[in-house]
Amino acid sequence: MREIHVSDIISSVKKLSIEANYYLGQDVIDRMISLKEKEESETGVEVMNILLKNYELAAKEKMPICQDTGIAVIFVELGQDVHLVGGDFTEAINEGVRQGYKEGYLRKSMVNDPIIERKNTTDNTPAIIYTEIVQGDKIKITIAPKGGGSENMSEVKMMKAADGIEGVMDFVVDRIRRSGGNPCPPIVVGVGLGGNFEQSALLAKKSLLREIGSPNPEPKWDQYEEELLKRINDLGIGPQGLGGRTTALAVHILTKPCHIASMPVAVNVQCHAARHKSIIL
Repeated sequence: MREIHVSDIISSVKKLSIEANYYLGQDVIDRMISLKEKEESETGVEVMNILLKNYELAAKEKMPICQDTGIAVIFVELGQDVHLVGGDFTEAINEGVRQGYKEGYLRKSMVNDPIIERKNTTDNTPAIIYTEIVQGDKIKITIAPKGGGSENMSEVKMMKAADGIEGVMDFVVDRIRRSGGNPCPPIVVGVGLGGNFEQSALLAKKSLLREIGSPNPEPKWDQYEEELLKRINDLGIGPQGLGGRTTALAVHILTKPCHIASMPVAVNVQCHAARHKSIIL
């Protein structure tokens, strides 16, 4: 059994909150550059150049990539041989978010009530936390700040098995078509298949953590990711919705088994600022 003090969680989450909002992953930048070379729209190329300059300036000046610094979505892989000491696990994560969003001058976007009061909590808490118990004596913490514009374009649909893969693909493409320029393309499209209603949505969100350009862990899904990417980019929405062939940087599919009577499908849309950072304690 290995002891980890919750103060280490606080400091780690604080650091990740700031870094995820200042520094975009090189995989996203490389993909943007690669697709820019193939973009046929002059306006699309100009927009992508502006986005790339924005990433550079954000890192150089230590400023947020986007004014919407998002909900703090936290994925935790907690080793079963870890003993947490010194305080409450959930509160430690929220305190890390609280400190990071304050010291990093990050916009606080959480409201305390979804409908009636909608009063800002003033510190971007509570975080949304997903915890998975794994083997070992370490903790992996990943923060994925999620902006409202892209999140609002996401959707879950309970489909029938008879709809098949073509039905799934038609739904995904139509979801992006209906989204238009709202999610700030070029986007990353996360697709969750299987599980049940809520797990399909979580699968879609987790799929966004995969490195852009990396193969699907299940090779049989690679061809469908490529076909979906082509169909989405053929929509002509383009960078920031101003036209062009670069509507999406990638499509990521993540699957789980499901009930014989169900075929849940979820689409979680991520804007071009596909932010996430991890640390292992």
